[in-house]
Amino acid sequence: MRKRTTAKRIPTESRRTAKAAKKADKRAAKAIKKGEHGRITPGNAKKVIGVAKVVGPVLLPFAVRAASALRNSYDRTRARHLGVPVDDLGTYTGHGAALHARIAGDSEALRALREQAEDAEARLVADQYAERTGARLMQLTTAVRAAERMPTQRRRSAHRAVDAELGRIEDDLLTRFGVPTRR
Repeated sequence: MRKRTTAKRIPTESRRTAKAAKKADKRAAKAIKKGEHGRITPGNAKKVIGVAKVVGPVLLPFAVRAASALRNSYDRTRARHLGVPVDDLGTYTGHGAALHARIAGDSEALRALREQAEDAEARLVADQYAERTGARLMQLTTAVRAAERMPTQRRRSAHRAVDAELGRIEDDLLTRFGVPTRR
């Protein structure tokens, strides 16, 4: 009996797997050499740029319109929250915007109170009240502006005090307009 001198035969399946792995390694080495390894390759980048050149001009107007609609919606919501028209929204900015809007609304109500007075005595009382309250509203406006530059805790405290004072003024205004208020 003769001894076998050749190597033991490798099963076909293992040979195919080894060959495929070798090919994959060669492809990977070639891609690394060209600089095309990873997800972002020069070829992929060119494809994306080509698609963007075609799709961009079509989608850009829609994106601009959507951004504009979103901004308008935000402005309307903010104006509704502050209780002012959208056109006046730029006037009321900063931490005390809501307080400034309330003060402006109260000033308008004072003007309306002066105009609604029918006889001379009522007009005199309304004018005196409007003068006192208008001066107080100016002081509150100054306090809100001064609070803008204060540290957070002090600003919040000042805003709470102004809010409470505005609440008293608004209750008094409503009473003078003939609207009953809860106390």
